[in-house]
Amino acid sequence: MAFFSPSAFSQDADSLRFVKPYWEKERVAKGVVLIKQQFFNKALFGANQYISYMIIKNKKRKNGFNIAAEAKQLKTTAAFAEAVNAGAAVNGNFFYIKEGGSEDYVKVNGTVISKNTVPGNGRMAFHQKAAVLVSRGQLSIQKGGADPDWPDTCNAASVLCSGPLLLMNGIKEMQADDAFSRNRHPRTAVGVTTKGSVILLVADGRNANAAGLNLEELAKIMRWLGCTSAINLDGGGSSTLWVKHKGVINHPSDNKKWDHEGQRNVANILYFKR
Repeated sequence: MAFFSPSAFSQDADSLRFVKPYWEKERVAKGVVLIKQQFFNKALFGANQYISYMIIKNKKRKNGFNIAAEAKQLKTTAAFAEAVNAGAAVNGNFFYIKEGGSEDYVKVNGTVISKNTVPGNGRMAFHQKAAVLVSRGQLSIQKGGADPDWPDTCNAASVLCSGPLLLMNGIKEMQADDAFSRNRHPRTAVGVTTKGSVILLVADGRNANAAGLNLEELAKIMRWLGCTSAINLDGGGSSTLWVKHKGVINHPSDNKKWDHEGQRNVANILYFKR
């Protein structure tokens, strides 16, 4: 994996700390690489961090990227991934923990699973204003429109609304000045690079070994990895990166332990299949 020069994106010391370490890298399939790194001694953004991500060639193909979802039933990322024989997967968008089902628009292979749920004023949530699109196995990221039904106009077989958008056309998106943006949490993000690859990234958090990221820090990392577009998915206890034959790679925080067992049940996943 060739990192982009940090001087092209940022002059702060964290960019150098990010690219300098020897990252643990493993080719898990043709065109699919798993990369991870533990930052100790408060080495990244003044905190301990654990970052893991996949880099996957993004092209049209028989399988490739897609979404797996249930209308109401919640399952772990691993359970969703194993059911579709995925090669790699991350958790998907925001959902209702008690009653199940996504809060946001989801379409899988032409079938709409859920619509954007909005209150009486019709104002969309921050996680309904952008989406991951998949057509013939190829992934892209799109900024949304003003109407909650905007995803219906997307020319894609599968659509996963989420947000907020982190990067678009190489430019960082402005984030809201609120607790969700400012506070550090486990985060999941998807990005598309200038070299025609997709990054599936999870940053652990809520642990002494990993503080987690705020959205500004997450956007910086996606940019340092060469992404021109990137989107935030659901995070916190949901954040999970799963790889076939390896299982859960990161340390999901729902069990409040530093292990791989703390997966939260979720409504959907974004996955890759060869």
